[in-house]
Amino acid sequence: MRNCRREVVLSNTKIKNIKQLKAVINKCRKKGEKIAFTNGCFDILHPGHIQYLEDAKKRADVLIVALNTDSSVKQIKGPFRPIMKLRDRERIVAALESVDYVISFSETTPERLISQLKPDFVIKGGDWKAKDIVGRKVVANYGGRAISVRYRKGYSSSNIIDKIKTPSLRG
Repeated sequence: MRNCRREVVLSNTKIKNIKQLKAVINKCRKKGEKIAFTNGCFDILHPGHIQYLEDAKKRADVLIVALNTDSSVKQIKGPFRPIMKLRDRERIVAALESVDYVISFSETTPERLISQLKPDFVIKGGDWKAKDIVGRKVVANYGGRAISVRYRKGYSSSNIIDKIKTPSLRG
């Protein structure tokens, strides 16, 4: 009898540091695989995130998602964010089928990390114009591209948080 179960990759094995991820990328490149990179806070995961990550994954063989550290999120989003700690956000994002690897970065932008990893594509949601994507110039220097994927309107972590805090905004 054939086994119909799919291979399961445990989420904690997808979370890597820079040294580990560079080694993985080197192996992937030797196989001719294309590497995509995206980033964000991802402190409240919603359907817009899922669609965005699935669209990003369609562009490459390997999708790396870089998460802002807690201190980085505070700098960007304010003192009451993130809602969830980095370790929890890493496990949640790593559990998604479309995500191959997760790494974190402490700066407000991932430009240094992009320079180190050298992905083929830097991908953001459609609310970003390709010309404004952080890391665009870095990847262009070695033939990579910045790509803006379809934006799923109506989804925003900030709006979800506002709805939770303000009952009159619930629909």
